[in-house]
Formats: sequence, C-alpha cells, structure tokens
Amino acid sequence: PRRRTTQTPTKIHPQTRSSMSGGGQAAVSFLTKVAKVAAGLGLTASAVSTSLYTVDGGQRAVIFDRFQGVLPAVVSEGTHFLVPWLQKPFLFDIRTRPHSFSSTSGTKDLQMVSLTLRVLARPDVERLPEIFTNLGLDYDDKVLPSIGNEVLKAVVAQFNADQLLTDRPHVSALVREALVRRAGEFNIVLDDVAITHLAYGHDFAQAVEKKQVAQQEAERSRFLVARAEQERRAAIVRAEGESESARLISDATALVGNGLIELRRIEAAKEIAGVIARSPNVSYIPSGNNGQMLLGLSTARAPAIAGLSCGDPATDGFGDEGAAPAPSATFSALLPYHIMPPMDSMARSCASTT
Repeated sequence: PRRRTTQTPTKIHPQTRSSMSGGGQAAVSFLTKVAKVAAGLGLTASAVSTSLYTVDGGQRAVIFDRFQGVLPAVVSEGTHFLVPWLQKPFLFDIRTRPHSFSSTSGTKDLQMVSLTLRVLARPDVERLPEIFTNLGLDYDDKVLPSIGNEVLKAVVAQFNADQLLTDRPHVSALVREALVRRAGEFNIVLDDVAITHLAYGHDFAQAVEKKQVAQQEAERSRFLVARAEQERRAAIVRAEGESESARLISDATALVGNGLIELRRIEAAKEIAGVIARSPNVSYIPSGNNGQMLLGLSTARAPAIAGLSCGDPATDGFGDEGAAPAPSATFSALLPYHIMPPMDSMARSCASTT
C-alpha cells in the first residue's frame, strides 16, 4: 500500500509579504524612470539632428524661412543650426562645371555652319539667393543653352564661311565677350569659352575641295613654266658653250693644222669598228686580191663580190659570160676588209630579184 504524504502550507509572515510588494513597486518605478529618460534623450537627439545641417566643401547654402521667405545671407561650409520645420536649407555647388552645346547657324554668305561651344560656368556666390529665387537649383541648364545659341548665331552671321577659319581667334573673342555679358545678366560667371568643333555643309566642303585642287593645279602650271624657262636658259647656255667650243677648235685648227680632226676621225672609226665587230651577222673579206681565200672563190670572181649586183649574169660575177668588174675603190678605202653578209642570204636575194 502506498503511503500518502501531505504537505503542510507555508505560512508567510505579513511583514515579509509587505516587503516583497514594496520591492516590485520600486523596480517598476525604476524602469518607468529609465523609459522616460530614454524617451527624452531620443526626442532631444531627434531635435538636435533636425536642427543641424552640414555644408560641404565647394558648396554654399541658402535658407528658406516659412515666414520670411529666402534669407539674404549665404551660408558657407561647416555645420550650422536652423529652426526645425520653420527653416529649410538648399545647397548650391559653386565649383566650375563644364557645359557643351551645339548650334547650326548661317554665315554672312548664306552658308550653314555647325558649331560646338564649351563653357566653364559657376554661380555668383553673392547672388545665390537671387539665383534661387529666380531660376532655382538647375539655373545652368535653364540659361546657358539658350544664351549660347543666341550668341553663336549673332556672331557667326557677321562673318563669311571662310572667315570662320582664317579669323577664328577673332570669332572666339567676340563669342566670349558676348556670352560673358549675357551670362552676367543671370548672375552666372563664365571662366572659359571655347569653340571646340566647326563643320561646314556638304556643298561648301566640296567647293572648298575643288578650290584647293584648282590652286594645286595652278601651282603645278607655274612650276612647269618655271622649269621650261630654266630649260630654255640651260639650252642657251649650252649652245653658247658649243659655239665657243667650235670657235676654239677652229682657232686651234687654223693654228696647228688638222691633227685634232684626224684624231677625232680615228676615234670615230675605232668606235664604228668595235660596234660592227660585235654583230653576229657581219663577215669580213680582206681587201685586194685576198678574197680568193674565202669560200673557195677563184681569183677572177672574188674581187667582183665587192661590186656585186643581181639580175645580170654578165656583171654579177656568177654568170657564164662577161668579165667581172673591178672592186669598188671607195669601199676598199673605208676599211682594210670588205664587209659582206653571209653568202646564202646573198644567193636568196639574187634569186628573189631574178
């Protein structure tokens, strides 16, 4: 059988019970105080964060007040205080920024020209409240393209198309001066203005190319004329030199005889003999009565070869009748040998003639 155990309830003393209830109330009170302090700190931090704003380097701030509007003071870099909900800061970038825009304009001679302009712009710091009131934060995008196109068209219309190239520094100076003046009306400062691109229409480009080709042809013609003039002068000088040389030769010949002429004749004969000697289609026959030693010709027939003629058996040296003529004295006097072509060609020539 199981033994039943009974627990006797613990009796709490009334004083102990009151001390326990007092400790719980103290903890609740402490936690409540901590929560209140944390809430106060959060509200304070939030209020402080909304009351502070920071302006970075290269920036300026303009304050908008709900009661007074845009304040005239410009806030510089650093951390500053404002009234939450009542005031709101607007930051401006005051550093120089580049802007580029293109324009197609007509020149003074009615040619269309495409230009690209690049400017470096920044706002006037002292006029930032006015810029914010009139133009807003994107003031440069609202102003620069419009005044840039206006100035370009006005300046380009004063020049011809070719002057835009030849007088480009003057054109750039006029564009800069007019654009700086127009941008100053909107409290914008331009540090630099430059024309970066210039392009003409297709027809004008072709006309310029044709003009350049024509100029090159003209230069070439002038060069040819100058060369012909130099050649003419050289020919005159050469003729004068040859005339002077002939005169000197004549004077020398009259003074010392015909020895120089004989020397030139011998040199010419030597050169002719050298050229003929290198020809494979030329044969040589000794002059005088030595022709019989070639090709087995008789003494009576060999000398007649020098004065050979075809078609008459009585006179060609190959017929049955008639006597052979005497050799040519003039031909024999030219060279020590008679120059004869091959015999087979002579025979074919005679056969074709007869």
